Amino acid sequence: MQYIWSFIVGGLFCTIAQILIDKTKLTPARILVTYVTAGVFLTAIGIYEPLVNLAGAGATVPLTGFGYSLAKGIEEAVASDSWLGAFSGGLTACSAGIAAAIFFGLIMSLIKNSINGTQDNIKH
Repeated sequence: MQYIWSFIVGGLFCTIAQILIDKTKLTPARILVTYVTAGVFLTAIGIYEPLVNLAGAGATVPLTGFGYSLAKGIEEAVASDSWLGAFSGGLTACSAGIAAAIFFGLIMSLIKNSINGTQDNIKH
């Protein structure tokens, strides 16, 4: 059943984003920032945690899930490290995902550059 909820919730996030792209003058970048901010806000008022428990990856994979991770990291760090945790908690909680994005972006750029270099040599 969790797979179905994951699909429904993740699909709903995608549907809302597509409607915003089609029906408003918001740029995709502004929609992405809105989603991250909404994730933080919904976590702060206690709505996002039950959604994560219901839908799992359907709620944590979209950008609202990144906002959720930031907010939870800050919340935990403030509880353990006082107010200084507000500065480090979000980055600590999301560091694995950020590092993976940087690493895989580097790998893909190296692969793309090697393919483009091969294609340039074939043309000449």
